[in-house]
Amino acid sequence: MEMRAVYAEYLAKFMEEDKHVCVLDADLAKASGTRALYDRFPEQTFDCGVAEQDMASIAAGLSSYGFKPYIESFTPFATRRICDQIAISISYAKMNVKIVGTDPGISAELNGGTHMSMEDIGVLRSIPGVVIFEPVDETQLRAAMPVINDYYGCLYMRLFRKNTPDVFGEGYKFDLFKADKLRDGADLSIFVSGMFTRDVVDVADELAAEGISCDVINVHTIKPIDRESVIASARKTGTVLTVENHNVIGGLHSAVCETLALERVPVSALGVPDRFGEVGKTPYLRKVMGLTKEDIYAAAKKAAALK
Repeated sequence: MEMRAVYAEYLAKFMEEDKHVCVLDADLAKASGTRALYDRFPEQTFDCGVAEQDMASIAAGLSSYGFKPYIESFTPFATRRICDQIAISISYAKMNVKIVGTDPGISAELNGGTHMSMEDIGVLRSIPGVVIFEPVDETQLRAAMPVINDYYGCLYMRLFRKNTPDVFGEGYKFDLFKADKLRDGADLSIFVSGMFTRDVVDVADELAAEGISCDVINVHTIKPIDRESVIASARKTGTVLTVENHNVIGGLHSAVCETLALERVPVSALGVPDRFGEVGKTPYLRKVMGLTKEDIYAAAKKAAALK
């Protein structure tokens, strides 16, 4: 099931149960998967047009009256375009607004550089009070949505819109503020977020067959990062690799480095180099950005050798 369909399914449930839950979008309801909600909940849905700053300000106003707004747009328009509104009208004012940015990083594909946000996590990490969450598959998103809905405050969800490979199975227990260990190892810690998680698990399995055991930890909440899990894993293995669909500056890599600054552990990075995006399908973009499965494998081997 597409991630946006899961998102919309849970929104419908929340809106049915609580008339205070509402959805605002900036002329992208179809792209976000929420268009059907407009017919079903006409008094709880608002198309703000291509005016994202207004959308964020309206959401803050609704929250001040006890509503529970979700605002959504493509990732760059849900973050860098409304940065001041998020900082002042929402987070500083302690409003209860959920922000959903779709098509993060290279998943924007053919929309190209203008719609390809490589810096959204970095932008919002510097704003006090903002929680940043990125689900990796349908199972995790289903477990997370009720938790997110119950959480009071400014929360940004970085949502891959379409299908994702399975990572989590039945019985998965979700904790918004606790990272998930996917593999246990002693030679290298790999911290991964978002769309590359399945590939990292596969690479860890390949390396295990070569005698290199990896701690694989999905950091689904990048702010506040699960410091305890990051430090414990790094101390155990002695060397770290971060993998992310984001600029290597400001995102997961930066958060892990800040956490481990006093640990004297080498931290390698695999992510988008410090550059803008371009038009292309995902396989092409992964190749030009150095983010293929083979690149992950090579980076992991190199990082393990730094121990």
